[in-house]
Amino acid sequence: MERDSHSDEEIRDILCLKHVVVIGMSKHEEKAAHYVPKYLLDQGFDIIPVNPTTDQILGKKCFSTISQISQDIDIVDVFRPSEFVLSLVEEIIKKNPKVIWLQEGIHNIQAEKLAQDNGIKVVFNRCMLAEHQRLF
Repeated sequence: MERDSHSDEEIRDILCLKHVVVIGMSKHEEKAAHYVPKYLLDQGFDIIPVNPTTDQILGKKCFSTISQISQDIDIVDVFRPSEFVLSLVEEIIKKNPKVIWLQEGIHNIQAEKLAQDNGIKVVFNRCMLAEHQRLF
């Protein structure tokens, strides 16, 4: 799977944004959907978990859906299979984040276009942890 065409400078600028909603965040330590946001939290990012199956992850209140979140959102980091991304983006765009970040192995062309048509940058098939370690 190819990845987006953002330059290192653009990715670095995106990673300077600090308010991150993590859709599909896991309470299981061995899963990337847990250790990637934990790394980001340890690096000073404000993490807001979205997972309808639990109340709290890493001491943070967990929301069932992104629509329940009232804070401003810089980045929505998505840990859900590609086939769910379009319906997620339809919900995400209502919150007007600056960036939607689709983790490694995740991409949906229709969702990407919908987000971009609504003025939202899309990063896909990249890991926030790996990119942060590579660029900082």
